Amino acid sequence: MAQRSVLFVLFDGVQSLDVTGPLEVFAGAEQHTPGSYRIRTASLDGAAVRTSSGLTVVPDEALARADTPHTLVVPGGQGTRRPDARLADWLREHGPRAERLVSVCTGAIRLAEAGLLDGRRVTTHWAYCDKLARDHPAVEVDPDPIYVRDGHVSTSAGVTSGIDLALALVEEDLGRDAALTIARHLVVFLRRPGNQAQFSAQLAAQTAQREPLREVQQWITEHPDGDLSVESLAARARLSPRHFARAFQTETGMTPGRYVDRVRLEHARRLLEDTSDGVEEISRASGYGTPEGMRRAFVRALGTAPSEYRRRFHPAQ
Repeated sequence: MAQRSVLFVLFDGVQSLDVTGPLEVFAGAEQHTPGSYRIRTASLDGAAVRTSSGLTVVPDEALARADTPHTLVVPGGQGTRRPDARLADWLREHGPRAERLVSVCTGAIRLAEAGLLDGRRVTTHWAYCDKLARDHPAVEVDPDPIYVRDGHVSTSAGVTSGIDLALALVEEDLGRDAALTIARHLVVFLRRPGNQAQFSAQLAAQTAQREPLREVQQWITEHPDGDLSVESLAARARLSPRHFARAFQTETGMTPGRYVDRVRLEHARRLLEDTSDGVEEISRASGYGTPEGMRRAFVRALGTAPSEYRRRFHPAQ
């Protein structure tokens, strides 16, 4: 097995967890399978950098002296709010040579500044998706998933999603057992899928201002298998269906139907990942009624059937 080099790019204002989270994953992989990875850190001039939290990090070398790596990782942080022409020039020259180009959080902004994301589907931290799309119209920005892989370019959302992406890369390189061992050591989920939303249904929607609507939101979450029609939910909120639907969307930012769809999908995914319940049982518990109803929802939202989803993301017993 050929050793893969991994280079982390450092700069002032970098988010420390964007660096250390994925780095710990690759370091764990090297411990699990010696000789699998050679991990280095580098800043433009080889000087120490100060992270956004005030931590000082001393890199291994200067970028000018670094060899082109197999996997080039660009983290995010407050430092990405300020354009850096020198770093953009270096990335523009060396980025295309790397076999894998990876960003964590707003590191995608650095890659976009270098023109390395044009024509690519990418993601970044939810708070910066609009900015990335606005500043770089040639980039297709998807604000929903925790990470996106488009060819040799992989981009991830905020902070901990960098760990998810790194685990996915290690699994690709070394297999599932290695990734599982590392995840257990780090006490994290092994395979939070890339197309999982950055927010759960409850966090993706705003919390309603009025107590009756907040109670309805909680009811939906606790009873995904219940009667969640607009008429039933409106009666629970003591509003007319029309008034309820309008008020719910105004206060939460999504329609009742969209909210219910997200809750049910999230519930079904969790049961597929964490239990051995049958697909028919899960479809009823999640409010789909039948396996075919759940299959259609999964294919529409995730592009895969529940059985395939479980095969990919349910831990081996």
